[in-house]
Amino acid sequence: MGIIKTKGIILAQNNMSDNDKMVTILTPDLGKIGCAARGARRPKSNLMSGTQFLCFADFIIYKGTSSYNLNSAEPIEIFYNIRLDIDKLKYAVEVAKIANDVTEENEGSYRILQLVLNTLYMISESEKELEFILSVYKLRLLSIIGFRPIIEKCANCGKNEELRYFSFIDNGLKCKKCKPQDKGAIELSDTTIKAIRFIIKAEPKKIFSFDISEENKKQLRLLTKIYLDKCIEKEYD
Repeated sequence: MGIIKTKGIILAQNNMSDNDKMVTILTPDLGKIGCAARGARRPKSNLMSGTQFLCFADFIIYKGTSSYNLNSAEPIEIFYNIRLDIDKLKYAVEVAKIANDVTEENEGSYRILQLVLNTLYMISESEKELEFILSVYKLRLLSIIGFRPIIEKCANCGKNEELRYFSFIDNGLKCKKCKPQDKGAIELSDTTIKAIRFIIKAEPKKIFSFDISEENKKQLRLLTKIYLDKCIEKEYD
């Protein structure tokens, strides 16, 4: 029990009573935690601004025997542009939903939090296609949480030649020779394969620093949707 100081982002919020709400905060050190924000719904509450959905803030939290209670929340970034654009908000909601689904309490979540913040910044401030941003986010997130696909050799035979397909059975690239045994493998261009490798291996702040053609974006979108749904065992939009 005691006082905890941490940074985090609000992934979800639910009303508890006329004046209180429960917020789900993704933190770098505590993982994802549910935290009661007493009085946060009062118009003059000092918790109101810092407990909004998608607010990244400095938090002071009291940990009791079985629950967390929020003492203060000082906003660092509220992603204002997302709140003004319904399309941007739709994709930001999906980012938060997926992060909520794959995180747990008491898990180190620094890399996930960093990715979420970088992704929301891109949605808020860049002109990149929103679907493309989401595809990059999904693949990088899966790589962080233990579903890094095999990308340097055939996931079946181990050879590194003629890698043209992605296998959802073997979780990685597959060569032309092994593809006939895998009816569900999808064909990818060289550009899409290079993009996949870049997304997985690049420095965190650089993962969005490239562009590809619309056709390659379609391939990446299909791959990341199927792969995420398969790995998380849940169907997303």
